[in-house]
Amino acid sequence: MTLTAPPEPAAGPGPARAGRRAWTALGVLMLPLLLVSMDVSVLYFALPSISADLRPGATQQLWILDIYGFVLAGLLITMGALGDRVGRRKVLLGGTALFGLASVAAAYAHTPGALIGARALLGIGGACLMPATLALIRVLFTDPAQRAKAITLWTTVMASGIALGPVVSGALVEHFWWGSVFLVNLPAMALLLVLGPLLLPESKGAFAGRFDVLSAALSLGALLPLIHGIKELAEDGWAPLPAGAVCAGLLVGLLFVRRQARLAHPMVDLALLRNRAYGGSVLANLLAMAATVGFAVFLTQYLQSVLGQSPFEAALWSLVPTAGVLAAAPTAAALARKTDRAYVMAGGFLAAAAGFAWLAGVDRGTPLWVVIAAGALYAGGLVSAMTLANELTLGAAPPERAGSAAAVLESGAELGGALGMALLGALGAAVYTGAMPADAPAAARETLGGALTTGPEVIEAARTAFVEAMGAVAVGASVLMAASAVLSLVLLRKARP
Repeated sequence: MTLTAPPEPAAGPGPARAGRRAWTALGVLMLPLLLVSMDVSVLYFALPSISADLRPGATQQLWILDIYGFVLAGLLITMGALGDRVGRRKVLLGGTALFGLASVAAAYAHTPGALIGARALLGIGGACLMPATLALIRVLFTDPAQRAKAITLWTTVMASGIALGPVVSGALVEHFWWGSVFLVNLPAMALLLVLGPLLLPESKGAFAGRFDVLSAALSLGALLPLIHGIKELAEDGWAPLPAGAVCAGLLVGLLFVRRQARLAHPMVDLALLRNRAYGGSVLANLLAMAATVGFAVFLTQYLQSVLGQSPFEAALWSLVPTAGVLAAAPTAAALARKTDRAYVMAGGFLAAAAGFAWLAGVDRGTPLWVVIAAGALYAGGLVSAMTLANELTLGAAPPERAGSAAAVLESGAELGGALGMALLGALGAAVYTGAMPADAPAAARETLGGALTTGPEVIEAARTAFVEAMGAVAVGASVLMAASAVLSLVLLRKARP
């Protein structure tokens, strides 16, 4: 690995301890991370204004929402590996510039096509930024205890950004025009472009040979149709086209894996995936995201369509459980320094399982504070486990592969979120349909949204059925988290970052 900036002086034997400069650099890195994660959900409240202004069709509206996440997920592995070869700081700053330019293009887009294109460019920029921020933490913090604190902050900021996106967009759209949800990115990106070259060391792996363009194309060809197909199946049920996309993604993924096994310097190190600390942590993170995303869809609908809250009010209430995250993640990191982190991770997953089990008992008369308290419990448990999984993943990877290691972790999280939507969504849909009266209109038996356009009796029945479905999804998420606790104990005991 090559470092063009001098390392912080060592305070004694063992790894050098980072000083004030490294912690300042970490603070700078958190700005783009927060904004990239916010952009996943920032259009929730801006979409009605965008629709009124640009008048996109139904398909265009879906692509405006989804293209950012699809491109981001599809390019994470490519950009992580590129950073390992050409320099993580170069990729980070290049992604920063692209993210800023794309934000301006999105803010002033005059057609749906232009906005879709700008959102795709934002996805490319985000794919440059996310693996690079985590990989540079590996460079800045060689001391394991300090690195654990830095990764705790990284995970907390990532989770908070996704929760903050709807609140920020709602506040901005209330006072400005819809383009302001993109222009809010510019100050942070400008600050990173100025301070990044001064504070961040350049680092890259000592790999020989050219960047493997074919592997990059195969990774994109595998992840993009796979995640897109799974999400389409989750939203619309079985259909030949998304099912074919999933099969095509799996086939291309197999070709990608076969190619990696034959390369001297692969984009993804398959031997690293077989390492218990790394592969087990990636799997644990995937399962955590499956439960998080799969249940979040139902919780959002519960707040808005069952309790009757406005979208902005629901977003504000959704922020409350982050208090559990802010308290639990540092506590878990501190406990992991005193005992085997596998036990701490298992405890986090069990806490999440308990939170979901609590939510399984929710009915129409349950007070809102019970729902929020249970949400704080499962969110705190999940982020605690994910923080330690992230730390294990990054610590188990050799420094020269920090970028690709971080990218595989984040790609697994994206895939886990899509699987959670599909599997838990299918469970919830089946329970909802079964709980609805047989004589209810077809649209009302399919979704709660379809029921809200009918009469009062059907609406009340639909709300009751939806709460029952949410309870079933909570049971599914609880079982998934209990299994994750067992997996942590089996695979990660005595694993060291």
